[in-house]
Amino acid sequence: MKAAVTTSPTSRRLPPALAVAVLLALALSGLQPHDRITWVMETCWVMAGLPLLVVVWRRFPLSPLLCCLLAAHALILIVGGHYTYAEVPLGHWLQDVLDLSRNPYDRIGHLVQGFVPAILVRELLVRTSPLRGSAWLAPLTVCACLAFSAFFELIEWWSALIGGAGADAFLATQGDQWDTQWDMACALLGAIVSLLLLSRVHDRQLARYGAAEEGRTTRPRTA
Repeated sequence: MKAAVTTSPTSRRLPPALAVAVLLALALSGLQPHDRITWVMETCWVMAGLPLLVVVWRRFPLSPLLCCLLAAHALILIVGGHYTYAEVPLGHWLQDVLDLSRNPYDRIGHLVQGFVPAILVRELLVRTSPLRGSAWLAPLTVCACLAFSAFFELIEWWSALIGGAGADAFLATQGDQWDTQWDMACALLGAIVSLLLLSRVHDRQLARYGAAEEGRTTRPRTA
């Protein structure tokens, strides 16, 4: 039997507010994007993910921390989709300030590609598997994030094979022959940093949601 999920009024208002903000940003980003195909390819994750969350929310509400992280990740994807990652103004500003050879927004995106999914994977594992309290929780979470990053690079490769030069804006390699390796390394670093910084906060929120208590009483602890 599932444990009851108890949330504060603020926690109940947060998800719809974040969803509205993401939808508004998505709509605005679709107005005259730099490249329409790139915009679709970059934001399709948001277009698919948001309805999925709405469908499963009643049975599986997410922690406030994860909601905020997913919304932030969606906004990063949306901005990258509107401008293309190589042309995001914030990235150009950082490039000038830090005297970089390329627009770093793509690197930021791949750091976040590890940072946010790490908490998503961790929450799924804690709430649906016997891994809560296990020494394997963090390593398996990092492995899952790195696997997703590698799969995303395969998607970029397939896009390049299908779209040819038309996929350049989506790839955002900016002439770097090691771009694929850098992307996966950034995702790996993001996942590790996320777990180091946020695991304790995440555990406290999961406990308030009743997930941690359920795991403690119905699932055996593993070493």
